[in-house]
Amino acid sequence: MLRVAAMALSALAVTACHENEIDTPSLPENPHKGRFVLATTVKGSNATSYVLLTAESLENGSISAENNGLLNDGASQWVFHPSNYLYALTYNQGNAATTRSYILDASCNMASRDMEYRISRFTSFGIYDDYIITMSTGDGPAQFADANGYLPKTLLMTHLDAIGETSRQNETSSGRYSMENYLGNGEYATLAGIAVSGSRIFCGVAPMGLSQYGAAAGNGKFVRPGYEHLVKTADGGQNSSSYKKGELPGTQYPDECWVAIYADNSFTNPVLAKNDRLSYPCGRFKSQYYQTVWADDKGDVYVFSPSYAKTMTDPLQQTTHPAAVGRIPAGASDFDSYYCDIEALSGGKSFMRCWYAGGNCFLLVMYDRPLTETGFAATDLALFDTNSKELKFVDGMPENISAIGKNIHRADGKVYIPVTTEDADPAVYVIDTATATATKGLSVEGAADITGIGYLEPAIQ
Repeated sequence: MLRVAAMALSALAVTACHENEIDTPSLPENPHKGRFVLATTVKGSNATSYVLLTAESLENGSISAENNGLLNDGASQWVFHPSNYLYALTYNQGNAATTRSYILDASCNMASRDMEYRISRFTSFGIYDDYIITMSTGDGPAQFADANGYLPKTLLMTHLDAIGETSRQNETSSGRYSMENYLGNGEYATLAGIAVSGSRIFCGVAPMGLSQYGAAAGNGKFVRPGYEHLVKTADGGQNSSSYKKGELPGTQYPDECWVAIYADNSFTNPVLAKNDRLSYPCGRFKSQYYQTVWADDKGDVYVFSPSYAKTMTDPLQQTTHPAAVGRIPAGASDFDSYYCDIEALSGGKSFMRCWYAGGNCFLLVMYDRPLTETGFAATDLALFDTNSKELKFVDGMPENISAIGKNIHRADGKVYIPVTTEDADPAVYVIDTATATATKGLSVEGAADITGIGYLEPAIQ
């Protein structure tokens, strides 16, 4: 969840996002065919519990989290697979984690499936075909260590087969998943999110700097002249910001944007698309890399860069590019001339994350001030129209917001997103993409927050 504070912003002119819109399919006419599912947190006087609730509509009304729904172990991220399976992905700092999946049974009640999995530590995830795929970059196998004993970085993935209810991790011993020198400049990288256009996978590339392995290669040949002071002389930092002696954390190339294009989920032999008008394409929050590369209904891939490298301490690692968006057209393997400066439309503000909202629209979680200032927080929602290149902040959001949900549900020109406020029960807000207005929908009595929403139909077991 994102910590947020309400802020009034002047509305910007925008053409309706539903021009030439291709909506997602309408919900079933039979309200008993499926249910909306809400993952909630309930904080009692002595303990915190996690409850999966169901509802026939998200438009209005209320439901109670007390003595209701299916108790579970909670999750760092709830992922709704299109084939009607819900996965609870749990992140553990520095370690592997577990996940369990859930279905809607024939009586439209939530039920847990039998299998529980150990998955690789993940910093991002996505859906491809039958699979939910978690990803991170970590140490490679010992047989690839250099003369100093430094391990190269490798891509760590878990493929969760939602239908087959199986799990497999990629085999790293071959070395073909190496993330060292991924872009040809000696730095290692990680991947952010999965966008699917046709049968191909598009991932944002997040450059991580030089590992011990990369910094030592060729007697430091990958350290740019003038950047030597960025190589760490001792271990330090904490949690996701920790580093080791000999590393150069953070990219030396903040004014480059790369997208990796894979033919399929084997994740080998990527085609790399580069854009010099954008910084790297992903949102950041602690150890998580949020997806900002999305395909629309026409197959065009829009690449959003929040220019988070502006927050780096050393000026050499700060990007000069504004938060902006580029495009890789459907069927292409490189960027076209499409470009739009998000900061110019928002009064100098960037965004933390975004989602495809249908038609020409994307929903952005905006920061309340420029990234060059201190204390910035993701406080507002805005809709960006890719056709008119206009941005409009969403009206009708509540005041005293303390958190915005990690995922959305979209249907029929509307976007549904969980919102938690300081003085009321958490609720789903319904955003009309044509008017950029929000109205309060279903609220959950007795819950502290709503950590995920989606729609399921009964799964055939």
